[in-house]
Amino acid sequence: MPPEPHEVMVEAVHRRLLARDPTAAADRTRVAAEVRGSHPLLSDADVAALADAVTARAAGLGPLEPILADAAVTEVMVNGAGPIWVERAGRLEPTEVHLARRDVDLLVERIVGPLGLRADRTSPIADARLPDGSRVNVVVPPLAIDGPCVTIRRFGARRIPLGELCPPGVAPLLEWAVRARANLIVSGGTGAGKTTLLNALAAVLPAHERIVTVEDTAELRLHHDHVVRLEGRPATADGIGSAEIRDLVRNALRMRPDRIVVGEVRGAEALDMLWAMNTGHEGSLSTCHANSPADALRRLEIMVLSAGLELPLAAVRDQMTSALDLVVQVTRVAGGSRRVVGVSEVLDPPAMGARVRALAGPTGLHDLPARPPRLAAVPAPDPAWCR
Repeated sequence: MPPEPHEVMVEAVHRRLLARDPTAAADRTRVAAEVRGSHPLLSDADVAALADAVTARAAGLGPLEPILADAAVTEVMVNGAGPIWVERAGRLEPTEVHLARRDVDLLVERIVGPLGLRADRTSPIADARLPDGSRVNVVVPPLAIDGPCVTIRRFGARRIPLGELCPPGVAPLLEWAVRARANLIVSGGTGAGKTTLLNALAAVLPAHERIVTVEDTAELRLHHDHVVRLEGRPATADGIGSAEIRDLVRNALRMRPDRIVVGEVRGAEALDMLWAMNTGHEGSLSTCHANSPADALRRLEIMVLSAGLELPLAAVRDQMTSALDLVVQVTRVAGGSRRVVGVSEVLDPPAMGARVRALAGPTGLHDLPARPPRLAAVPAPDPAWCR
């Protein structure tokens, strides 16, 4: 690159274009012509890089645009002023792109502004979604001590088939469970691949069914003909207009769904999801954060109890064991790939204090479900699937 600092050149070209025509900076052809005219000694590659930077600054997310264009990047992290960090193949690494504090402030405004949100001292946390579906979390001072922090979680464009995520025998079992209208919960930690697995499971759903999805941030990519997508919404800057996941789950029941897919249960909506499963909406799918299938049931209990209805714990457990069939545990392994490491059947009634029975582990399937399929027309699982 030429001796003049790249950032200085970008700002100079941007200012000249804005002075003549506020829309010119978003037109790459006009930007390239301006760069060539003002810096005739630049190589074609430098002109292209400078034009891309100016265009991104004017119309997109500025310095983040080239990073977001890299399909190998699954996470982008801005930790105040300094280098931008990314995740590739499960590994964190800094990039050569450095941001000044004013660039970070501008980035935050470009993310939350068009959505009617704000991120300032009175409302220092914001969640948003980019046009490509990427999920964004923003934290600004005074909560973020070293400057505004932006975390962008991206979702791959390639559909991952169920077989790529499962050890031997597990994929056919899960396909059978979905077709048999079993109620499934996918559990795992943050970034373990819960949404990836949920997408793979949803791909097995029959094409003729009406599917209603409910998500806090729209992440599911269903390629069926009849899909209705509902997305929660936080309150506006004036504190109005919020739509909670619990409200959307209740509303989904009125939309004649064949299947309800809840992207993730985190609170009192777990009660409404269990009620839906127990009132004729079999075959529902959802996820939750948990370290094991047994922990997933305990977490769901706490979520249901948080609904504030003062239900007896015994009644909550009865609802859960009646509603849920399988819990699938997923994790991120070395190298960044996601794998199913366990499948457990929910016991109804519990046996000798145990509430789940392991059917599969990291090495594959070793047992079959004892609970009958909810759809009687589906044949019994094949013992040949076991190791």
